[in-house]
Amino acid sequence: MAQKPSIPKGTRDFSPIEMAKRNYIFNTIKDVYALYGFQQIETPAMENLSTLMGKYGEEGDKLLFKILNSGDFMHGMTGEEVANTSTLKLASKFCEKGLRYDLTVPFARFVVQHREELTLPFKRYQIQPVWRADRPQKGRYREFYQCDADVVGSESLLNEVELMQIVDTVFTRFGVRVCIKINNRKILTGIAEMIGQADKIVDITVAIDKLDKIGLDAVNAELAADGIPADAIEKLQPIINLSGTNAEKLQTMRSVLKDSEIGLKGVDECEYILSKLTDLNNAIELDLTLARGLNYYTGAIFEVKALDVQIGSITGGGRYDNLTGIFGMPGLSGVGISFGADRIFDVLNQLDLYPKEAVNATQLLFVNFGESEADYCLPILAKARKAGIRSEIYPDSVKMKKQMSYANAKQIPYVAIVGESEMAEGKVNLKNMITGEQQMLTPDELVAAIC
Repeated sequence: MAQKPSIPKGTRDFSPIEMAKRNYIFNTIKDVYALYGFQQIETPAMENLSTLMGKYGEEGDKLLFKILNSGDFMHGMTGEEVANTSTLKLASKFCEKGLRYDLTVPFARFVVQHREELTLPFKRYQIQPVWRADRPQKGRYREFYQCDADVVGSESLLNEVELMQIVDTVFTRFGVRVCIKINNRKILTGIAEMIGQADKIVDITVAIDKLDKIGLDAVNAELAADGIPADAIEKLQPIINLSGTNAEKLQTMRSVLKDSEIGLKGVDECEYILSKLTDLNNAIELDLTLARGLNYYTGAIFEVKALDVQIGSITGGGRYDNLTGIFGMPGLSGVGISFGADRIFDVLNQLDLYPKEAVNATQLLFVNFGESEADYCLPILAKARKAGIRSEIYPDSVKMKKQMSYANAKQIPYVAIVGESEMAEGKVNLKNMITGEQQMLTPDELVAAIC
């Protein structure tokens, strides 16, 4: 017996219903991006390894899927050389290309490569799969989609404001209640200066970023293990536990960071962004424990949490000052966000928030009783499709029970039944598969009833 085929670990097949749900997510995000003036780009699935290597750190380099050169990729090497050469060096000889790890580095390459063609500020969005040679586990895949939007070539904080409005609009359309959390890299730098641990900024923020997951005692233990003195940890406590309204938090931080120029600048930036976002449908909160990727972000940072489902961040992003510097074009500031499509998929599933029209593909099925009946149905089928009704005819003249089972299995809401009596009257017997109601209708009435 032939072995049953399979797919690589960490990858997934998507059924028609799953694809309908995913397309609902992607199309909703695309529509909102376009509403705010963002333009779509795509980059190749594979990039030159020279573009990808060294951009994600040592661990990231290990997670890159490398593609063997075509043809005789071992040409010129002896067996002894292969046996005595490290894996990394062999990969550099055998592989010149790799699958993209994220959408950010390819976007930076795109901007530098096409800089003469772009009008700045450049507002781009990109929804494509990325690949990571990670160990597969629940919620972590080797192939997954990212839904990014970025503005490059502008330092205006209005960009941050609009990105938060995009987040609010997207989740309002999904019907998901969220909390948008905001912080600023400059505030975190100021906090590290204030407690006398400026050189420990990464250790401090990595630890406090885990507050929601591991609790205050564990955060303090991690800070101590990282070499942060007890008196510095003590000074952090009022900041970690800071509560109140956004305005009250900003006022407190303005006092705490009064001697830190960079910290006060971060407070000013947060105050400006928050002052412009007073009419959102969802809550926005200044969260001083929010850190994200500090080696990457340089200004405002954002994270979005669903309020009615226990799940991690479903959107994130922030300001960066030197996206294209890695390719020899320094000084181009940008800000971006990325929606977590896979987590949003899970949230909408758990809350049962997919619109029926987004999931149900076919709206109308014509039963097939034979050649003459099919000939009668085909012009009506064309009329229904012209009116925008997603319609199909069962291709084979088989028992009606089988055709109705097909309609039930595909959750088709309407079935058109045409026999000799219907043809004689020039009508169609339309059955509502949800209510069981049947009506004798003309073709025009049928279209009107479904539209």
